[in-house]
Amino acid sequence: MPTLLRDPIHGDIELTALETAVVDLPVMQRLRGIKQLGTAHLVYPGALHTRFDHSVGVCAVAHRIVASLRRSGVQIPTELEEVIGVAALLHDVTHVPFGHTLEDERRLFARHDKGSRLTDMFAGKPGEALGRLGIRDLVGGLLGLPSTERAPAWAKDIVSGSIDADLLDYLRRDSFFAGLAQDYDDRIFRCFAEHDDRLVIRLAKHGMDRPDARSEVIGVLRLRYYLTERVYYHHTKVVAGAMISKSVEIALDHGVLAEGDLLELNDWTLLDRLARCGVADAAALARRTLNRDLLKRGYVVSGRSVPLALRKDWVARYHASRMGRARAEAELAEKLNLPFADVVLYCPALTAMKEASVPVETSRGLEYLNDAGSSAFAEIGALQDRYADLWRFYLFVPESALGRAASVAGEMFDVPCELAQTCRFRQSE
Repeated sequence: MPTLLRDPIHGDIELTALETAVVDLPVMQRLRGIKQLGTAHLVYPGALHTRFDHSVGVCAVAHRIVASLRRSGVQIPTELEEVIGVAALLHDVTHVPFGHTLEDERRLFARHDKGSRLTDMFAGKPGEALGRLGIRDLVGGLLGLPSTERAPAWAKDIVSGSIDADLLDYLRRDSFFAGLAQDYDDRIFRCFAEHDDRLVIRLAKHGMDRPDARSEVIGVLRLRYYLTERVYYHHTKVVAGAMISKSVEIALDHGVLAEGDLLELNDWTLLDRLARCGVADAAALARRTLNRDLLKRGYVVSGRSVPLALRKDWVARYHASRMGRARAEAELAEKLNLPFADVVLYCPALTAMKEASVPVETSRGLEYLNDAGSSAFAEIGALQDRYADLWRFYLFVPESALGRAASVAGEMFDVPCELAQTCRFRQSE
């Protein structure tokens, strides 16, 4: 029997019997304990929505995109639509607690959608359950696994493309639960089409370009930038996530935690386990995070003072290399006479708006929105530049060490601290 769920974002969501069977799998129910935005609730207290909520929402959006494609003339069997819905439900099934922080920001693990976790899961009980439902290979193919059953490429794009069901759910959901009055217009769903077996945004009609459709796409990308600036890169969210990441890293190095363990844990059980793990530095960081006793920004620099070549060098040294980052943290801790747990270096990858490369159908044929010759290039280029400017390199320390941290890190990295508040601490000493 179909299941009716009431969602605060999309209203009534009706899941088919097949989708309901997938939702009821233990691997899906685990996602109820993993917050969509990690530590953002420390800044936005309402941001407690979960990976489960989001996954159901992605399923609903996937069905809306399918309906849009049908209106544009694409023939889509009901069975294929249902499998797309299941793939949408499962797209985050291998997410670990604070996954983006651990995977993308501190590079402790491969991404949930790129590493071995999904392969292992499909080889285990979840895969067996999908096999009994008769959809294992097709769903696996839509999620990027090798498959004996080939689905259309546009179907995969609905689940994991540039502007896809995932993006269109989390933008609206994250904005709502963060309490921000920002949204995109539903007219975007009228713009989806299929071109050469790919999901595209149709920016032309009857041989003429449609500025209104272009504006709808740019509106989505502006919302993506806005949430990145206000929520995803908020410094309090960043420091809390960095503290958890370092705690996990220390626990991994001491053998009291393994990557496989994380698929059995949720946000709260992970923090509790770290706080009780018996490794002093890991436990101290976890307890401080649980109590919102966060480290402070002792040193901050941005692309304004760090040339691109040096940013790339730092990313290689302190983002991609766990060993390089740990050596720098140990050196800073020694110079500042602080415990290793009280010094956390945060160096993100260079920021880029991948969604700007969405394929679009124009009067000239198939293009990408950020192509140099596209009609939207000036607006998209400016937005991409602003997005790249969000990059920040941080050193987090206790408040008592703020002034010294700015001075020591400035000398060590040969770039003065940009944060005026920290400079005032230094001048008052």
